[in-house]
Amino acid sequence: MKIWPLIVSIAFVTSVHAQTPYAGMQGRSIKALSDQQIAELGTGRGMGLALAAELNGYPGPSHVLELADKLELSAEQRASMQRLFDSMKAEAMPLGSKLIEQEAELDRLFASRTVTPESLKASTAAVAATQGTLRETHLKYHLSTGSILTQAQMTKYAELRGYGSGHKRQHHH
Repeated sequence: MKIWPLIVSIAFVTSVHAQTPYAGMQGRSIKALSDQQIAELGTGRGMGLALAAELNGYPGPSHVLELADKLELSAEQRASMQRLFDSMKAEAMPLGSKLIEQEAELDRLFASRTVTPESLKASTAAVAATQGTLRETHLKYHLSTGSILTQAQMTKYAELRGYGSGHKRQHHH
């Protein structure tokens, strides 16, 4: 039976293809960024950049506003949180756009086969600097929420977000 070698080779090719995590990504406009990442960077979303704060008891303005009713924010707290959120977006959106442009440039260097050790170093350093600034931007707004929320609201926030009773909540500034 000569069909078995064919079946085995098809199974092998299918297995190899299934184990290639980047298959299909070669068609992306910017190889290092998905369409969703590009959209989120463009709108100033956090994309998990502030997890160090969020998961250690420093809520972010976006999520606090989403939970404003359940947290029973006062009108003053709501207004303060909205100002934080607006400021964060005003800072994050241009940084996100800059990061998209820098990733696109790095992609172009490779696509055009014009990348050199020097251009690679400069390009990746620029991307890293922008990523760091963007992350710091999101983190600093998480830091600011502690002075607006009460301890009870911080505790309630952690519960609503599903962080449980072991969540650190002593960070009231």
